[in-house]
Amino acid sequence: MTRMVRPIGFIADDITGATDLASALVGRGFDTRIVFGSDAIQAEGDAVVVALKIRSVPARIARARAESAAVALQSAGIDQIFSKYCSTFDSTPEGNIGPIADALADLTRARRVVHTPAYPANARTVYRGHLFVGDELLSESPMRDHPLNPMRDSHLGRVLGSQTGRSVDLLTMPTIVKGPDAIVNRLADIGDRSSGGHHIIADSTCDEDLDAVAAAVASDPIAAGSAAFGAAFAVAARARVGSPTSAGAVPPALPDGPAAVLAGSLSSATREQIKRFGGATLMLRAEDFLDGDPLAIAAEFAQRHLSRGPILIASDRTAGGRATDGSNDAAGDLSGRIEVAMGKIGVALSALGVRRLIVAGGETSGAVADALRLRSARTGADIAVGVPWILTDSGMAIAFKSGNFGAPTFFRDALVMRTS
Repeated sequence: MTRMVRPIGFIADDITGATDLASALVGRGFDTRIVFGSDAIQAEGDAVVVALKIRSVPARIARARAESAAVALQSAGIDQIFSKYCSTFDSTPEGNIGPIADALADLTRARRVVHTPAYPANARTVYRGHLFVGDELLSESPMRDHPLNPMRDSHLGRVLGSQTGRSVDLLTMPTIVKGPDAIVNRLADIGDRSSGGHHIIADSTCDEDLDAVAAAVASDPIAAGSAAFGAAFAVAARARVGSPTSAGAVPPALPDGPAAVLAGSLSSATREQIKRFGGATLMLRAEDFLDGDPLAIAAEFAQRHLSRGPILIASDRTAGGRATDGSNDAAGDLSGRIEVAMGKIGVALSALGVRRLIVAGGETSGAVADALRLRSARTGADIAVGVPWILTDSGMAIAFKSGNFGAPTFFRDALVMRTS
């Protein structure tokens, strides 16, 4: 008699990260369900991804929300949990990667948490504990000036060490290339030297490295890192118990009807995608968010143009002196107003009949998901690496895109897709 195998549980620290992870899991043959928040969790399919919005909130709040999601996963009978964060490891000195991992380790009674944010398909690699974005160290990449979480140190041991009171060790390439057995032995050595709970940062420069690390930790109750490592961990965990996945499932078809793009991201990739869009475009200025009524402006624009084809509504934070005065408080106020407005605009677009919606930017995606009160969704076809369509319970198709993801023609490519 075949033993029933529960899904593997994943906790993602933002919405775009959750869909990125779901895409990677589907690509490895996993029937994957995304749930928004902790109250809709059910042990269905091969993998359950809980999409939270905790990357940039205070550490104590992030820890509490992640812990609540983990308790809900455990209550559904799920006993292996993966903490998914961005492949650029972006966080503040206080968190939230370390505090979340500590909370999940405490809850699962795990002594160790093995991490790697490496995502080779998106040119994120880790060597000797240093994170590279393409050919650049993280600290020399555009992430150095990220508006919310600027990353000025590429050594992940130091970054994580500033967020946790537990020891942080490295698992480096000379061990990785020797394969899972050597990795297991090295992890045991680290464990013997540690007096309590500890973290290990693993090097990875290709998918084979991720698979080797995942095979070595396949029985661990918790691991952490990128979407690519999460998928590798899921494959290894299933292989350990000899259970096949639900490979071969057909992605759901996309609905017909009006389509729109909401872009709150400031990334260079999204700016280029906006330039290449080619359809009716509304650029909301900083003044519109600070002093005007962006919802009314956007709704009027949508009513005029939706019947003629896909539309794009984006924030242009560079317009106006109040957005460029260098004040962190001013930038934070503007970002908050943009998030709230984009969420309301997303609801208005849905009410106007939009059936396919692309949302660019992690914080914007979280705001739109909250405003639409999403509960769960099936994972559909990929538009680009890490960006799938998802089909909500209401039948709406949404793509939540991290700012830096996708080719210059991403928006156009997505909107010509019709079926799986």
